[in-house]
Amino acid sequence: MVSTLLIVVIVLAIAFDYINGFHDAANSIATIVSTKVLSPFQAVLWAAVFNFAAYFYFTDHKVANTIAKTVVENFITLEVILAGLLAAIMWNLFTWWFGIPSSSSHTLIGGFAGAGMAKAAALGANVMSAINLAPIIKVVAFIVLAPVIGMIISVIISIIILHIFKYARPSVAEKWFKRLQLISSAALSFTHGGNDAQKVMGIIYVAMVAGNVLHTGDAMPEWIPISCYAAIALGTMSGGWKIVKTMGSKITKVNAFEGVAAESAGAVTLGITEHFGIPVSTTHTITGSIVGVGLLKRVSAVRWGVTVSLLWAWVLTIPVSATLAAIVYGVIHFLF
Repeated sequence: MVSTLLIVVIVLAIAFDYINGFHDAANSIATIVSTKVLSPFQAVLWAAVFNFAAYFYFTDHKVANTIAKTVVENFITLEVILAGLLAAIMWNLFTWWFGIPSSSSHTLIGGFAGAGMAKAAALGANVMSAINLAPIIKVVAFIVLAPVIGMIISVIISIIILHIFKYARPSVAEKWFKRLQLISSAALSFTHGGNDAQKVMGIIYVAMVAGNVLHTGDAMPEWIPISCYAAIALGTMSGGWKIVKTMGSKITKVNAFEGVAAESAGAVTLGITEHFGIPVSTTHTITGSIVGVGLLKRVSAVRWGVTVSLLWAWVLTIPVSATLAAIVYGVIHFLF
Protein backbone atom coordinates (compact mmCIF):
# COMPACT_ATOMS: atom_id res chain seq x y z
CA MET A 1 0.00 0.00 0.00
CA VAL A 2 1.30 3.47 -0.90
CA SER A 3 1.62 5.66 2.20
CA THR A 4 0.75 9.36 2.37
CA LEU A 5 4.38 10.15 3.21
CA LEU A 6 5.59 8.36 0.08
CA ILE A 7 3.17 10.39 -2.05
CA VAL A 8 4.43 13.61 -0.42
CA VAL A 9 8.04 12.60 -1.12
CA ILE A 10 7.30 11.80 -4.78
CA VAL A 11 5.44 15.10 -5.27
CA LEU A 12 8.32 17.02 -3.68
CA ALA A 13 10.85 15.15 -5.83
CA ILE A 14 9.00 16.09 -9.01
CA ALA A 15 8.67 19.66 -7.69
CA PHE A 16 12.45 19.71 -7.20
CA ASP A 17 12.89 18.61 -10.81
CA TYR A 18 10.64 21.45 -11.92
CA ILE A 19 12.66 23.93 -9.84
CA ASN A 20 15.83 22.39 -11.26
CA GLY A 21 14.49 23.20 -14.73
CA PHE A 22 13.89 26.92 -14.16
CA HIS A 23 16.96 27.22 -11.90
CA ASP A 24 19.24 25.68 -14.54
CA ALA A 25 17.47 26.96 -17.66
CA ALA A 26 20.27 29.51 -17.94
CA ASN A 27 22.79 26.74 -18.55
CA SER A 28 21.41 25.94 -21.97
CA ILE A 29 19.87 29.24 -23.06
CA ALA A 30 22.07 32.01 -21.63
CA THR A 31 24.47 32.24 -24.56
CA ILE A 32 21.82 31.87 -27.26
CA VAL A 33 19.80 34.67 -25.64
CA SER A 34 22.81 36.96 -25.10
CA THR A 35 23.83 36.57 -28.76
CA LYS A 36 20.23 37.34 -29.82
CA VAL A 37 19.97 34.18 -31.93
CA LEU A 38 16.65 33.50 -30.22
CA SER A 39 14.38 35.60 -28.06
CA PRO A 40 14.09 34.52 -24.41
CA PHE A 41 10.66 32.95 -25.06
CA GLN A 42 11.87 31.09 -28.16
CA ALA A 43 14.97 29.94 -26.28
CA VAL A 44 13.09 28.39 -23.36
CA LEU A 45 10.75 26.54 -25.72
CA TRP A 46 13.73 25.28 -27.73
CA ALA A 47 15.54 24.12 -24.58
CA ALA A 48 12.45 22.50 -23.08
CA VAL A 49 11.79 20.42 -26.19
CA PHE A 50 15.30 18.98 -26.11
CA ASN A 51 15.24 18.54 -22.33
CA PHE A 52 12.31 16.16 -22.78
CA ALA A 53 13.68 14.56 -25.95
CA ALA A 54 16.52 13.17 -23.82
CA TYR A 55 13.98 10.72 -22.35
CA PHE A 56 14.05 8.71 -25.59
CA TYR A 57 17.85 8.38 -25.62
CA PHE A 58 19.15 8.13 -22.04
CA THR A 59 17.60 4.82 -21.08
CA ASP A 60 20.42 3.22 -19.08
CA HIS A 61 19.85 5.46 -16.01
CA LYS A 62 23.51 5.30 -14.91
CA VAL A 63 23.40 8.67 -13.19
CA ALA A 64 20.17 7.69 -11.39
CA ASN A 65 21.90 4.56 -10.08
CA THR A 66 24.80 6.61 -8.74
CA ILE A 67 22.46 9.01 -6.91
CA ALA A 68 20.48 6.12 -5.45
CA LYS A 69 23.67 4.75 -3.90
CA THR A 70 24.73 8.01 -2.20
CA VAL A 71 23.33 6.88 1.16
CA VAL A 72 23.80 3.35 2.51
CA GLU A 73 20.51 1.43 2.18
CA ASN A 74 20.23 0.71 5.92
CA PHE A 75 19.95 4.43 6.62
CA ILE A 76 17.46 5.29 3.87
CA THR A 77 13.97 6.05 5.12
CA LEU A 78 11.19 8.21 3.74
CA GLU A 79 11.96 10.77 6.48
CA VAL A 80 15.60 10.93 5.33
CA ILE A 81 14.57 11.45 1.70
CA LEU A 82 11.97 14.05 2.74
CA ALA A 83 14.57 16.02 4.71
CA GLY A 84 17.06 15.88 1.84
CA LEU A 85 14.49 17.11 -0.68
CA LEU A 86 13.26 19.96 1.51
CA ALA A 87 16.83 21.15 2.09
CA ALA A 88 17.65 20.91 -1.63
CA ILE A 89 14.52 22.87 -2.56
CA MET A 90 15.32 25.60 -0.01
CA TRP A 91 18.90 26.05 -1.23
CA ASN A 92 17.85 26.01 -4.89
CA LEU A 93 15.22 28.68 -4.33
CA PHE A 94 17.65 30.78 -2.28
CA THR A 95 20.34 30.71 -4.97
CA TRP A 96 17.79 31.28 -7.74
CA TRP A 97 16.39 34.33 -5.94
CA PHE A 98 19.85 35.90 -5.67
CA GLY A 99 20.84 34.89 -9.20
CA ILE A 100 23.61 32.54 -8.08
CA PRO A 101 24.21 29.71 -10.61
CA SER A 102 24.79 26.96 -8.07
CA SER A 103 24.45 23.27 -8.83
CA SER A 104 21.05 21.60 -8.42
CA SER A 105 22.86 18.26 -8.68
CA HIS A 106 25.16 18.99 -5.76
CA THR A 107 22.27 20.47 -3.78
CA LEU A 108 20.33 17.22 -4.09
CA ILE A 109 23.35 15.03 -3.32
CA GLY A 110 24.34 17.17 -0.33
CA GLY A 111 20.80 17.15 1.02
CA PHE A 112 20.41 13.38 0.67
CA ALA A 113 23.81 12.69 2.24
CA GLY A 114 23.28 15.18 5.08
CA ALA A 115 19.92 13.68 6.01
CA GLY A 116 21.41 10.17 5.94
CA MET A 117 24.23 11.27 8.26
CA ALA A 118 21.70 12.85 10.62
CA LYS A 119 19.81 9.54 10.68
CA ALA A 120 23.03 7.74 11.61
CA ALA A 121 23.69 10.25 14.41
CA ALA A 122 20.15 9.73 15.74
CA LEU A 123 20.85 5.98 15.89
CA GLY A 124 24.16 6.56 17.67
CA ALA A 125 26.17 5.28 14.69
CA ASN A 126 29.21 6.82 13.03
CA VAL A 127 27.81 9.50 10.70
CA MET A 128 30.26 8.55 7.95
CA SER A 129 28.86 5.01 7.93
CA ALA A 130 25.65 6.38 6.39
CA ILE A 131 27.20 7.42 3.09
CA ASN A 132 28.90 5.55 0.28
CA LEU A 133 32.19 7.37 -0.21
CA ALA A 134 32.82 6.18 -3.79
CA PRO A 135 29.99 8.18 -5.46
CA ILE A 136 30.57 11.14 -3.12
CA ILE A 137 34.27 11.28 -4.03
CA LYS A 138 33.35 11.19 -7.74
CA VAL A 139 30.95 14.08 -7.30
CA VAL A 140 33.42 16.17 -5.28
CA ALA A 141 36.23 15.49 -7.77
CA PHE A 142 34.08 16.69 -10.65
CA ILE A 143 33.35 19.99 -8.91
CA VAL A 144 36.85 20.78 -10.16
CA LEU A 145 37.14 18.45 -13.15
CA ALA A 146 33.84 19.24 -14.95
CA PRO A 147 34.52 22.96 -15.47
CA VAL A 148 38.18 22.28 -16.32
CA ILE A 149 37.20 19.65 -18.91
CA GLY A 150 34.54 21.99 -20.31
CA MET A 151 37.11 24.81 -20.52
CA ILE A 152 39.70 22.66 -22.31
CA ILE A 153 37.18 21.25 -24.79
CA SER A 154 35.79 24.73 -25.51
CA VAL A 155 39.29 26.01 -26.32
CA ILE A 156 39.91 23.04 -28.64
CA ILE A 157 36.55 23.47 -30.40
CA SER A 158 37.18 27.21 -30.75
CA ILE A 159 40.54 26.61 -32.41
CA ILE A 160 39.00 24.04 -34.80
CA ILE A 161 36.17 26.40 -35.77
CA LEU A 162 38.57 29.30 -36.28
CA HIS A 163 40.69 27.11 -38.55
CA ILE A 164 37.66 26.01 -40.61
CA PHE A 165 36.37 29.57 -41.05
CA LYS A 166 39.72 31.39 -41.37
CA TYR A 167 39.09 32.32 -45.03
CA ALA A 168 35.38 33.08 -44.68
CA ARG A 169 34.03 36.62 -44.81
CA PRO A 170 33.00 37.80 -41.30
CA SER A 171 29.39 38.38 -42.35
CA VAL A 172 29.09 34.87 -43.86
CA ALA A 173 30.79 33.27 -40.86
CA GLU A 174 28.46 35.10 -38.47
CA LYS A 175 25.39 33.74 -40.29
CA TRP A 176 26.77 30.21 -40.04
CA PHE A 177 27.60 30.61 -36.36
CA LYS A 178 24.04 31.69 -35.60
CA ARG A 179 22.68 28.63 -37.40
CA LEU A 180 25.18 26.37 -35.67
CA GLN A 181 24.26 27.84 -32.31
CA LEU A 182 20.76 26.44 -32.68
CA ILE A 183 22.34 22.98 -32.96
CA SER A 184 24.86 23.47 -30.14
CA SER A 185 22.18 24.88 -27.82
CA ALA A 186 19.90 21.94 -28.62
CA ALA A 187 22.74 19.50 -27.88
CA LEU A 188 23.42 21.17 -24.54
CA SER A 189 19.73 21.13 -23.60
CA PHE A 190 19.53 17.47 -24.65
CA THR A 191 22.47 16.37 -22.46
CA HIS A 192 21.33 18.69 -19.65
CA GLY A 193 17.95 16.93 -19.58
CA GLY A 194 19.59 13.51 -19.68
CA ASN A 195 21.98 14.38 -16.86
CA ASP A 196 19.71 16.29 -14.48
CA ALA A 197 16.38 14.44 -14.80
CA GLN A 198 18.08 11.18 -13.81
CA LYS A 199 19.06 12.50 -10.39
CA VAL A 200 15.47 12.81 -9.24
CA MET A 201 14.66 9.46 -10.85
CA GLY A 202 17.19 7.88 -8.49
CA ILE A 203 15.63 9.63 -5.49
CA ILE A 204 12.08 8.51 -6.37
CA TYR A 205 13.28 4.95 -6.94
CA VAL A 206 14.90 4.69 -3.48
CA ALA A 207 11.81 6.32 -1.95
CA MET A 208 9.65 3.58 -3.44
CA VAL A 209 12.04 0.96 -2.09
CA ALA A 210 11.97 2.62 1.34
CA GLY A 211 8.16 2.75 1.13
CA ASN A 212 8.05 -1.01 0.37
CA VAL A 213 6.46 -0.48 -3.04
CA LEU A 214 9.54 -1.77 -4.88
CA HIS A 215 12.38 -4.09 -3.95
CA THR A 216 16.04 -3.30 -4.54
CA GLY A 217 16.93 -4.46 -8.04
CA ASP A 218 13.39 -4.11 -9.44
CA ALA A 219 13.06 -2.36 -12.79
CA MET A 220 12.22 1.32 -12.60
CA PRO A 221 8.54 1.95 -13.44
CA GLU A 222 8.26 3.89 -16.69
CA TRP A 223 6.19 6.69 -15.16
CA ILE A 224 9.21 7.81 -13.13
CA PRO A 225 11.46 8.87 -16.03
CA ILE A 226 8.51 10.31 -17.98
CA SER A 227 7.47 12.43 -14.98
CA CYS A 228 11.02 13.63 -14.31
CA TYR A 229 11.77 14.60 -17.91
CA ALA A 230 8.41 16.35 -18.21
CA ALA A 231 8.97 18.25 -14.94
CA ILE A 232 12.42 19.50 -15.91
CA ALA A 233 11.16 20.54 -19.36
CA LEU A 234 8.24 22.47 -17.83
CA GLY A 235 10.65 24.09 -15.38
CA THR A 236 12.92 25.17 -18.22
CA MET A 237 9.92 26.78 -19.94
CA SER A 238 9.41 28.84 -16.79
CA GLY A 239 12.78 30.52 -17.36
CA GLY A 240 15.18 31.75 -14.72
CA TRP A 241 16.23 35.11 -16.08
CA LYS A 242 18.34 36.25 -13.11
CA ILE A 243 20.81 33.44 -13.69
CA VAL A 244 20.63 33.94 -17.48
CA LYS A 245 22.10 37.40 -16.95
CA THR A 246 25.02 36.04 -14.91
CA MET A 247 25.79 33.18 -17.28
CA GLY A 248 25.24 35.10 -20.51
CA SER A 249 27.13 38.32 -19.87
CA LYS A 250 28.73 38.70 -16.47
CA ILE A 251 31.42 36.00 -16.86
CA THR A 252 32.55 37.20 -20.31
CA LYS A 253 30.84 38.81 -23.30
CA VAL A 254 29.87 36.00 -25.67
CA ASN A 255 29.28 36.24 -29.44
CA ALA A 256 27.67 33.59 -31.68
CA PHE A 257 30.97 31.85 -32.51
CA GLU A 258 31.88 31.63 -28.82
CA GLY A 259 28.36 30.47 -27.99
CA VAL A 260 28.72 27.55 -30.42
CA ALA A 261 32.08 26.58 -28.91
CA ALA A 262 30.93 26.86 -25.27
CA GLU A 263 27.64 25.02 -25.78
CA SER A 264 29.28 22.26 -27.83
CA ALA A 265 31.96 21.81 -25.17
CA GLY A 266 29.31 21.64 -22.46
CA ALA A 267 27.30 19.05 -24.41
CA VAL A 268 30.39 16.88 -25.07
CA THR A 269 31.44 17.02 -21.40
CA LEU A 270 27.96 16.11 -20.15
CA GLY A 271 27.71 13.28 -22.69
CA ILE A 272 31.01 11.81 -21.47
CA THR A 273 30.15 12.06 -17.78
CA GLU A 274 26.67 10.60 -18.30
CA HIS A 275 28.23 7.66 -20.13
CA PHE A 276 30.27 6.89 -17.02
CA GLY A 277 27.36 7.52 -14.64
CA ILE A 278 28.96 10.57 -13.00
CA PRO A 279 26.37 13.10 -11.74
CA VAL A 280 28.12 16.36 -12.62
CA SER A 281 26.89 19.91 -12.43
CA THR A 282 25.60 21.32 -15.71
CA THR A 283 26.14 24.77 -14.20
CA HIS A 284 29.81 24.12 -13.48
CA THR A 285 30.36 22.56 -16.89
CA ILE A 286 28.94 25.40 -18.98
CA THR A 287 30.62 28.01 -16.77
CA GLY A 288 33.99 26.37 -17.43
CA SER A 289 33.19 26.27 -21.14
CA ILE A 290 32.32 29.98 -21.20
CA VAL A 291 35.54 30.78 -19.33
CA GLY A 292 37.42 28.76 -21.97
CA VAL A 293 36.15 30.86 -24.87
CA GLY A 294 36.91 33.99 -22.89
CA LEU A 295 40.48 32.87 -22.25
CA LEU A 296 41.03 32.28 -25.96
CA LYS A 297 40.53 36.01 -26.51
CA ARG A 298 42.68 37.13 -23.59
CA VAL A 299 42.89 36.43 -19.86
CA SER A 300 41.44 39.85 -19.02
CA ALA A 301 38.30 39.07 -21.07
CA VAL A 302 37.08 36.88 -18.20
CA ARG A 303 35.58 38.76 -15.26
CA TRP A 304 37.48 36.88 -12.59
CA GLY A 305 35.69 38.59 -9.71
CA VAL A 306 32.38 37.08 -10.83
CA THR A 307 34.05 33.71 -11.48
CA VAL A 308 35.57 33.59 -7.99
CA SER A 309 32.15 34.36 -6.47
CA LEU A 310 30.70 31.45 -8.44
CA LEU A 311 33.47 29.18 -7.15
CA TRP A 312 32.51 30.01 -3.57
CA ALA A 313 28.90 29.07 -4.32
CA TRP A 314 30.08 25.77 -5.80
CA VAL A 315 32.27 24.91 -2.81
CA LEU A 316 29.56 25.77 -0.28
CA THR A 317 26.60 24.04 -1.98
CA ILE A 318 27.18 20.46 -0.74
CA PRO A 319 28.08 21.31 2.90
CA VAL A 320 25.31 23.92 3.19
CA SER A 321 22.71 21.55 1.70
CA ALA A 322 23.93 18.72 3.96
CA THR A 323 23.71 20.95 7.05
CA LEU A 324 20.23 22.17 6.11
CA ALA A 325 19.10 18.58 5.56
CA ALA A 326 20.49 17.50 8.93
CA ILE A 327 18.58 20.32 10.64
CA VAL A 328 15.36 19.49 8.76
CA TYR A 329 15.75 15.80 9.63
CA GLY A 330 16.27 16.75 13.29
CA VAL A 331 13.02 18.73 13.26
CA ILE A 332 11.10 15.88 11.55
CA HIS A 333 12.58 13.33 13.95
CA PHE A 334 11.63 15.51 16.96
CA LEU A 335 8.08 16.16 15.79
CA PHE A 336 7.22 12.66 14.58
